[in-house]
Amino acid sequence: MPTTTKAKNEPAGAKKNDATEFSKETYLYWYESMQLMRKFEEKAGQLYGMQKIKGFCHLYIGQEACASGAVTALRKGDKWITAYRDHGHPLALGTNPKAIMAELYGKETGTTKGKGGSMHIFDKNVGFVGGHGIVGAQVPLGAGIAFAEKYNKTGNLCICYMGDGAVRQGAFHEALNLAMLWKLPVIFVIENNGYAMGTSVKRTSNVTDLYTLADAYDMPSEPVDAMKVEEVHKSVARAAERARKGEGPTLLEFRTYRYKGHSMSDPQKYRTKEEVEQYKQRDPIEVVKQAILDKKFATEKDLEAIDQKIVGQVDESVKFAEESNFPDPSEALTDVYVQSDYPFILD
Repeated sequence: MPTTTKAKNEPAGAKKNDATEFSKETYLYWYESMQLMRKFEEKAGQLYGMQKIKGFCHLYIGQEACASGAVTALRKGDKWITAYRDHGHPLALGTNPKAIMAELYGKETGTTKGKGGSMHIFDKNVGFVGGHGIVGAQVPLGAGIAFAEKYNKTGNLCICYMGDGAVRQGAFHEALNLAMLWKLPVIFVIENNGYAMGTSVKRTSNVTDLYTLADAYDMPSEPVDAMKVEEVHKSVARAAERARKGEGPTLLEFRTYRYKGHSMSDPQKYRTKEEVEQYKQRDPIEVVKQAILDKKFATEKDLEAIDQKIVGQVDESVKFAEESNFPDPSEALTDVYVQSDYPFILD
């Protein structure tokens, strides 16, 4: 595949095809975090079918490496922002599953007090600046967050995720232009699962190598096999090094795949079952599991113990959500403005 001119100029010591060796701790983090996302999302899908979770619900099953691989490449203090397929990112960052499940239930103990639901998870404590429901709306916000980090000289960056459908939005191009103009410390990530809401990229774009959209802004970019968590880590680490050196943004195209529909209401008639099964043969969790076993970082029994712990965590999150209260109706009028005594809320 072609690459942009500047993308070929890799940061020193970070060759694209390097033989980076990752530690036992890193592999076990990847396995545990991806399994937590998988089990949590499977349970969320089940609960949605039981009408315990209402509204929209977009599951991350199959795309877990996109979040886990980036977490190990970044550092505390960096900011994260994404679209509405947003349960996995805070789980990978360390948000308590109880708070996320309670938010899906619309309970007052949720991450946003039950006011945001599935598409609007936030957790300031881990630097997660939210899931956003308007397609592409988070892209200029991500650039703005990066501007604030640069202005305040924090040394931190913002990683901004979007789906492949978001690149059709004008806001995407406006954000890339300004980010490159001002050399903002932002990593733009396209989670390209091939279908946006339900139409193939090949049917909606003359450009199917989406990372080349950065060419128009002379921005470094590259495609990433995001079914491999190691490749995600390495690509994000390269982009982060550039950002922290003041060299500006990078556009990464994470080539991934969702096993479920766009949302829980998606009948998935636009793709074949055979295609889905082909991608499942490359499942990122199974790939990491095999690597752990091959490297003798853990035994099958060790991994089964991790699996059981995760099942317990997910079950506890459901119990917590079930037992939590719905917010009082008066809460609809709070958290609207920063000014606590803003006088015109009831007008």
